[in-house]
Amino acid sequence: MRKHLEIVAPSSGAPPVWAALRNEAEHYAREEASLASLLNAVILRHDSLADALSYQLARKLADQELRAMSLREIAEEAYQADSRLIDMAEADLQAVFERDPACKGYVQPFLYFKGFLALQTHRVSHWLWTHSREAMAFYLQSRTSELFQVDIHPAAPIGRGVFIDHGTGIVIGETASVGDDVSMLHGVTLGGTGAERGDRHPKIGKGVLLGAGAKVLGNITVGDYAKVASGSVVLKPVPPHCTAAGVPARLFNCPTCPEPARTMDHTLASEIYEDYVI
Repeated sequence: MRKHLEIVAPSSGAPPVWAALRNEAEHYAREEASLASLLNAVILRHDSLADALSYQLARKLADQELRAMSLREIAEEAYQADSRLIDMAEADLQAVFERDPACKGYVQPFLYFKGFLALQTHRVSHWLWTHSREAMAFYLQSRTSELFQVDIHPAAPIGRGVFIDHGTGIVIGETASVGDDVSMLHGVTLGGTGAERGDRHPKIGKGVLLGAGAKVLGNITVGDYAKVASGSVVLKPVPPHCTAAGVPARLFNCPTCPEPARTMDHTLASEIYEDYVI
């Protein structure tokens, strides 16, 4: 009988994510011989999270026009130039494990989860964008959209510890921004309201929860630790610690739960602020 592998989320006294990822990969390689070669190639033969992640992204993104070796060199260049990219990747991986009840460990999102892989590709494309390499940044954006059904403009900055659940149908516009510790589900749009130029997309604060199918449109702010309910359309600013729900959205409870993005609490209170339609 196979023993269940207990994965413990890293804390100040626990092993780092990379050590936990390798430990889990070694376990699965012993338990499932058919996957041993994959686990060795993607995780176990590498000396660091940066090495493994650059290999994994290149393996996923490569096509006839741009081979895996070239893509890996691009990712490695970004990681060597800015170590924060790996710090953010580690925080993102930990966020998936902590917030997704379907996630059994670190190997699962590292190998398979579209949201995590799309976000890491975007981090590289954003680095390229900030270093005036727009053509390659757009190439990675296009491949991310084709492979993972996640379309994030390379100019958009995204904070650390971000969890993109499922990923399919995510759209984030050029002048949008996403803060630390945000969680968003499939079908979220951070878009504009028309064909206007300039600063035209939403600014999402720290710790915000964006439910499935939520649409936040225009140059507006969703405040820290706010929550946008599934299927809502938000056209005006949302104050911090409030829940916006409906079409058009209105405030349901202020304050909402303390850290909605971490608890993934999609419930609504019964109290409605009728005079505050947003």
